[in-house]
Amino acid sequence: MRLNLDSIKTIINQMKRINTFLALTFVILSAVSCKKETTTETTTTEVKDTVAQPAAAQKIVSLNGAVTEIVAALGHEKELVGVDVTSTYPKTVAATAKDLGHVRTISIESIMALNPTLIIGTDKDLSPELLAKIKSSGVKAELFKQEFTPAGTKRLIADVAGVLNHKDFSALNVKIDNDLKNVKPLATAPKVLFIYARGANMLMVSGTNTPVDKVIALAGAKNAVTDFEDYKPLTPEALIKGNPDVILMFDSGLESVGGAAGVLKIPGVDKTNAGKNKKIIAMDGGLLSGFGPRLGEAATQLNGLLSK
Repeated sequence: MRLNLDSIKTIINQMKRINTFLALTFVILSAVSCKKETTTETTTTEVKDTVAQPAAAQKIVSLNGAVTEIVAALGHEKELVGVDVTSTYPKTVAATAKDLGHVRTISIESIMALNPTLIIGTDKDLSPELLAKIKSSGVKAELFKQEFTPAGTKRLIADVAGVLNHKDFSALNVKIDNDLKNVKPLATAPKVLFIYARGANMLMVSGTNTPVDKVIALAGAKNAVTDFEDYKPLTPEALIKGNPDVILMFDSGLESVGGAAGVLKIPGVDKTNAGKNKKIIAMDGGLLSGFGPRLGEAATQLNGLLSK
């Protein structure tokens, strides 16, 4: 077939239009592809930035020594910004948390000055006035019931862990059980009198249903005073009536009266078996009466001192 000049021109023009259409199509597809890639990269970057944002740290005020111990044992010690005077363990707490003093004298202003996000303690520690002010402060507050038994201590651990959203705290319970297994039977259960002292002119004796009374029992001994609950001023009559085999004190209390020699000068002590045998022992106050994660240690240590 022979093509004339006009036919050839027509074919050439058609081919030019086809090439132009293909070129435009390629440009459009390339632009759409680039847009998709850019969008994907931007979205990925935004997700990564969101994941990288750290959670806001808590600022905790603890108004109970046992609660403070639990917070620290669960790994949240660095979140403590304020504690009460009984929060003596671990000792490292003092480096980061402000000592607010005794719960009976702590002011709401001193607590709020620390800008806490959480205030925790036990329901028996706080005065009604401070409790009311804490509740109206707008800061989250949790006050726990504290029962002075091994089971009660485990419940307290669980309660504190729950507020901190800490799921695994079983190791603390296992430690309590294992430590209590180290308490050895005593040949004869001695009568123990606990004296709380803040100098020779401030002497109180423990009756029943105090934390120390409960630890004495866990250690395999008996409280020498059973005719009243809580604490009462120490009198020579009470000493002679109780006739303890052992006098037990806090380390700080023993020091405040001048050591064992000072205890022997307390009227009535020399008439007791403890005084005659100079059987006076002392332990760290937070350990002996705290009923925190070291409860088993406290019972075991007292048991060992009583067996000597």
